[in-house]
Amino acid sequence: MHELAITESILEISLRHAQAQNATKITDLYIVMGQWSSVVDDSVQFYWDMISDGTIAQGANLHFERIRTELTCLDCGKVYQPDAETLPCPNCQSTRLKVTKGEEFRLDSIEIEN
Repeated sequence: MHELAITESILEISLRHAQAQNATKITDLYIVMGQWSSVVDDSVQFYWDMISDGTIAQGANLHFERIRTELTCLDCGKVYQPDAETLPCPNCQSTRLKVTKGEEFRLDSIEIEN
């Protein structure tokens, strides 16, 4: 359900920036999502179609870019991309890890028409 609030924020941000540029239509939005972010892109698309209705963003295409998760071992410094079988550090087997990529979520850019 948090996708609704996130989608409302994306709409508000895109409308604000588009209106500052005197846009008549928002055509595309580019969204970056980390692999481990808890956001479901299908849900964002579903809510987008509902809440953008009647705005200059209605019908805009949402483009999702997924960023693979990257972990850094806090014991040996190894940087790696985990998979289902290798969550602990593949170098030293430590579980003292820091997520350095994969939790991001941001509106990267929008395309408009004037």
